Amino acid sequence: MRMLKPNFWKKKNSLISFFLLPLSLFIQTLIALQSRYTERRKSSIPVICVGNVYVGGTGKTPLSIEIVEILSKLNKKGAIVKKPYKEHADEFKLIESKRVALFKNSSRFQSINEAVKNKFDYVVLDDGYQDFSINKNLSILCFNEKQLIGNGMTLPSGPLREPFSSIKRCQIIIINGVKNLEFELQIKKISNSISIYYSEYVPTNIKQFRNKNLFAFAGIGNPENFFDLLEKNNLIITKKIAFPDHYKYSLIELEKIINFCMKNNLRLVTTEKDFFRIKHFKLPKIEYLGVKLEILDKNNFEKEIAKYL
Repeated sequence: MRMLKPNFWKKKNSLISFFLLPLSLFIQTLIALQSRYTERRKSSIPVICVGNVYVGGTGKTPLSIEIVEILSKLNKKGAIVKKPYKEHADEFKLIESKRVALFKNSSRFQSINEAVKNKFDYVVLDDGYQDFSINKNLSILCFNEKQLIGNGMTLPSGPLREPFSSIKRCQIIIINGVKNLEFELQIKKISNSISIYYSEYVPTNIKQFRNKNLFAFAGIGNPENFFDLLEKNNLIITKKIAFPDHYKYSLIELEKIINFCMKNNLRLVTTEKDFFRIKHFKLPKIEYLGVKLEILDKNNFEKEIAKYL
């Protein structure tokens, strides 16, 4: 079973982190060698990469969808490319529910070629920042205000896939949350040419949960961000449960949760991603909070990404 992110990833100077440091250094050496010696292939259409250095839960897929929607207004036909990991089926269903074209192949470059054959103008590489085999026209990194870079260490000592300095390969950073001048300064010290934007999740069906006692559960990268969003919108959370990212729910445990809610007169709410993971059970008592990613300073963001097409 997948595990929740360990607490020591949030703490600086953790003994566990230092104990794991040799393994972290070994992994980063392998990544550095891979970056240096991997041949980069260039596509005949632009590739926009939406990635992260903080592992999971930074909002890559919602941003990928939003980029396709933004550029469609400029009459640009785009598709999303993802690797076909079984545990990511919820993300595939979420993308397809938004009527966005999706190509998934074990070779990302093969997916890009399929998009070319289908006459798409560009592709959005959802989670491919660490794939050094593909030449990207534009790389965008996602961060969340609640986690940012955690303890700043790389896996397994910390939550970063690569050192924070690896952001120098990107052109844009999007921070989901409130303005953070200190973090912006950290970014600019590494690369002054990176553009920084902010985003927020705006609920689309909040009214149906108003004045209700809620049982909230989530199995996403950072479940606490979902709970915080509910509380930020003044919803009443009576009970909450966090599950690991891409958690595989069983019918039995979901029925237990539903029975608990019925006995205690609670309304059951989860994330849209979780809902798509359990939709096949056809359980009528489970609802999801719909959200839309809103990019602040959207006009300038639109102009900047359009330059790379």
